[in-house]
Amino acid sequence: MFRYFLRRLGQALLVLWLVSLVVFFIGRISGDPITILAPLDASPEDMDALRQRLGLDRSLIRQYVAFAGNALKGDFGTSIWQQQPALTLILQRLPATLQLTAAAMLIAIVVGIPLGIIAALRRGSLLDRGTTALAVLAQSIPNFWLGISMILVFAVNLQWLPSSGRGSLEHLILPAVTLSANALAQIARLTRSGMLDVLSQDFVRTASAKGLRRRIVVLGHAFPNAALPIATVVGLQVANMLGGSIVVESIFAWPGLGQLAVLGILRRDYPLIQATVLFVAAVVLLVNLIVDLSYGLLDPRIRVR
Repeated sequence: MFRYFLRRLGQALLVLWLVSLVVFFIGRISGDPITILAPLDASPEDMDALRQRLGLDRSLIRQYVAFAGNALKGDFGTSIWQQQPALTLILQRLPATLQLTAAAMLIAIVVGIPLGIIAALRRGSLLDRGTTALAVLAQSIPNFWLGISMILVFAVNLQWLPSSGRGSLEHLILPAVTLSANALAQIARLTRSGMLDVLSQDFVRTASAKGLRRRIVVLGHAFPNAALPIATVVGLQVANMLGGSIVVESIFAWPGLGQLAVLGILRRDYPLIQATVLFVAAVVLLVNLIVDLSYGLLDPRIRVR
């Protein structure tokens, strides 16, 4: 297990380094932030002085070496736009993103798993067909369209919920439901297919023949054996939600990392963009590592090496 952990950790660090390369060089070729930061009447000499003060006059290689060296020490640079440490800005926005992601994942799990189990137990019924159809529909609808539609229906027309901002629990409902739609659909479909496969196996029929209650057979015997792929997709969906939160947070004006990243991109704030992407990538890699290590706990037959 320890050797496997070290190998996966090494792979994660390699991926994180490649991400840093990509985001650094793509950011540099996307445009010059000096054209945004400098006043409209700035002379070429003023722009060169500002470029030199920000360290953008050096070669790309030297800029990357300086960035990587500082990042290893926990220093991701100072935001050109906010004139604050980029890591500080990220940590200020992190609770909002974690709250939204956790709420969306909770909705996806609490609703998706029971729906999948019920659909499998009632295979071929109207409920099963309806669940499958809704799951396909939820996976097909883009987040931005669903979010705008929910604002129009529940915030503008019905006026049940606020359309934007972060405050009370009511502010969380619309963005969390929007962000959870795709994950909920995938979890429901995967739970249904996994349960259908397990329910037809001999050990489930044996447990039923012993006279065990249906609830114990389903939840105590069948579901644990179908949980492994569900755990995998939950881990992947956490990564998708962190990426998808950029769109959702922008639509609902949710003050999280997604909105911060969009503002940084619009202002060509290199340090902020780099720090945000690397931070999200590190969280995604950590979640995937935890999911991989949890396989042995979910299924004792699995031994990682």
